[in-house]
Amino acid sequence: MPDPHSARLGELEADNARLRRLLKLKHVSSTLRHQLRNTLIMFRSIIRQSAETSDDLETYVGRLEDRLDAILRVQNTTDLRDEVNLHNLIADELLRHRALEGEAAFLEGPDVLLQPKPAQVLALAIHELVANAIEHGALAPYVGGRISIAWQVEEGPVLVITSKETGLKGMANPARRGFGMAVLNETLGYELKAETTVAFEPDGLRCVIRLPLPFRVGRVIASVPSMDQLEPGSE
Repeated sequence: MPDPHSARLGELEADNARLRRLLKLKHVSSTLRHQLRNTLIMFRSIIRQSAETSDDLETYVGRLEDRLDAILRVQNTTDLRDEVNLHNLIADELLRHRALEGEAAFLEGPDVLLQPKPAQVLALAIHELVANAIEHGALAPYVGGRISIAWQVEEGPVLVITSKETGLKGMANPARRGFGMAVLNETLGYELKAETTVAFEPDGLRCVIRLPLPFRVGRVIASVPSMDQLEPGSE
């Protein structure tokens, strides 16, 4: 009987191969080629790090598929300007895990539009926060807690995202550092120059992400880019 996990790995490898073939097509625009290359690089990183932090094939395939799905969902929320609404990005991830907004999950913040690559990186970070809440935290079936994710844009401009779980009793620090912590502490810093603070508080995990918001990363909806947001030479 065929191993379903090996079969799924084969499907993921086929998707990866299709991305590589698309990059080689002559009629692909430079913009699309750039986006495909960024997606492929991120896929490779996720595949490698998922393998390093998984104990068996079943866990590896499940986590890998969830992480790649989080990236691909960004493509479905991209608007006509190739921008991604931050609220929709977070809400889609919560919905994927059946954490309904207004019940177990609460979102609050201004309308922020992100460029595709920053949106993919943030989508992966949000996925890790939500997955942690469901597997080990406030959204686990035996807990019945909640997760609140709020964001605001401070002077700079700087986008500040705060995720807070509540409902746990005596949360302890994890025994080992996994892929999710690497995404929050390293990937966000490398890709978006973000500063991330993670605290395992008694009633649940608290994470604060602070990232610069130049116009090439994102913008508050209906706003005109300020002089601080414009890149040098872009006037």
